[in-house]
Amino acid sequence: MPGSLEIPLQAKLLAKTGKYASIVAAGLVVDGGIYRHEFVAQTVLDALMRIQLDTDVPIISLVLTPQNFHEHDAHQAFFHEHFKIKGAEAAVACVKTLENVRKAVA
Repeated sequence: MPGSLEIPLQAKLLAKTGKYASIVAAGLVVDGGIYRHEFVAQTVLDALMRIQLDTDVPIISLVLTPQNFHEHDAHQAFFHEHFKIKGAEAAVACVKTLENVRKAVA
């Protein structure tokens, strides 16, 4: 997506297809100095929550909101590695969530 605010729309479009048992939404919301990144992150999370409740398709959020991010090599390398860790955690959360959903509807 071109930006984090576009993540909920894409998640909704995917959920409405009926092709996905779950969706993982990933993004990095950084403080670009234009507006508060906390607002953007909260807006994205609120929308993702509403979409999963409206569509019954679980959405696992992997939207990170670092306090300080700079585009230098060290930060880029750190968050590249951090997304690998968070991706593994999201995969586990996805499996557990789908197991719980299957138990609830059985």
